[in-house]
Amino acid sequence: MKILLTGATGYIAQRLLPVLLEAGHEVFCCVRDKQRFNAQQFPGATVLEVDFLREETLANIPDNIDVAYYLIHSMSTGGGEDFEKLEETTATHFKQRIEKTHARQVIYLSGIINEEELSKHLLSRKNVEEILKSEHYALTTLRAGIIVGSGSASFEIIRDLVEKLPVMITPRWLHTQCQPIAIRNVVDFLTGTLLLEETYGKSFDIGGPDILTYKQMLLKFAEVRGLKRRILVVPVMTPKLSSYWLYFVTSTSYSLAKNLVHSMKVKVVCRPNDLAERLHIELLGYEKAISLAFDKIEQNQVLSSWTGAQSSAALSKGISNYMQVPTNGCFIDKRELKIDDPEYVLKRIWSIGGKTGWYYGTWLWEIRGFLDKVTGGVGLRRGRRHPEQIYPGDPLDFWRVLLANKEEKRLLLYAEMKLPGEAWLEFCLDENNVLKQTATFRPLGLAGRLYWYSVLPFHAFIFKGMITNIAGKV
Repeated sequence: MKILLTGATGYIAQRLLPVLLEAGHEVFCCVRDKQRFNAQQFPGATVLEVDFLREETLANIPDNIDVAYYLIHSMSTGGGEDFEKLEETTATHFKQRIEKTHARQVIYLSGIINEEELSKHLLSRKNVEEILKSEHYALTTLRAGIIVGSGSASFEIIRDLVEKLPVMITPRWLHTQCQPIAIRNVVDFLTGTLLLEETYGKSFDIGGPDILTYKQMLLKFAEVRGLKRRILVVPVMTPKLSSYWLYFVTSTSYSLAKNLVHSMKVKVVCRPNDLAERLHIELLGYEKAISLAFDKIEQNQVLSSWTGAQSSAALSKGISNYMQVPTNGCFIDKRELKIDDPEYVLKRIWSIGGKTGWYYGTWLWEIRGFLDKVTGGVGLRRGRRHPEQIYPGDPLDFWRVLLANKEEKRLLLYAEMKLPGEAWLEFCLDENNVLKQTATFRPLGLAGRLYWYSVLPFHAFIFKGMITNIAGKV
């Protein structure tokens, strides 16, 4: 079967794709930037560069597809208040193109929308569903609530709260009910409805067997982790305060936190249906889903993370546009060091960031991350997906991986922190076993130049200490 997979660099698609490939389907993956898709991880997949906001790129979609998955979401992609308009435009362009193909079915993963008063996020999901309906193909809509799995936004936010705060003073929306579902079951539903005619033109709420309040979810998470936590719910926290609370305590962005808070005020419980029984899906309970997620984390088998889909507005043009590091009009800190063991050094380079840290002055990097968070940046809390493996497009603390080539012995990072300019950090080993570490900053106006000179004293010993420790010369 020929399948079109949109949002292929996103959290859900990265879990769905290997299942489709293993089942023998021919999968066409739509990505805005080929450089951000790790083709080596998914042999057999065909990568198409398609941006559904740019109609001219839609010609790259083949006509002879059987099914298309619509897994595009604009809430956390930096669209700000315009995410509803972005979603409307994207859905319209998708529909117009798919209607010209041989596709018999479109499967859309949406959100549960059973309440009369919905948040902007859920209203946008409902609007997209209406747009996607067509006489040229059958639409199957699967509506999910909180998705629980290693790397999912919901899971990581709950994990941050529970593991960092022994006592939580929380807003009253923690009393709202929801019906979480394991990511494994989401994939089961997405694959089980493939060309299943009895689901054509219908929508189904999908959820696990447990109906819980958000407070119960936090406490059960703590119980699974063997932690004792106290939660005090207060009525005085406004949505804005709640958004800031989530933003500073967890790894989420402010725009995502704000939309999540408004959505969490809405009850998201499934309307009864027998789809799970018809597809012979064993629904996993909330605590089981948490345990499975930590099994993946402990084995370093997290296939995808919600942070991987987020990037700065600048990189929306494609990371290939930033792989040629500029020199004119830039401040450059370049250091070289002869090394004895290239394999050892390369392994340390590939392990940089996240829990490993930055090899020197990590506390200063943490302060820089905190300041970035305070000013609306991503901070250091994104970490890294795997402790040793890096791929182009991966987030790495407040950097984005542009190039990671072990054969060329080169790693190139682009800064996604808040800066009055642009910054690159590059590590490479040459044929003479010389380690080269280059920090490049292209300032934006006077503010950029003042910024560089203000941090120059710190760079003097941070960058020197970093290359020395990477090379094992301490």
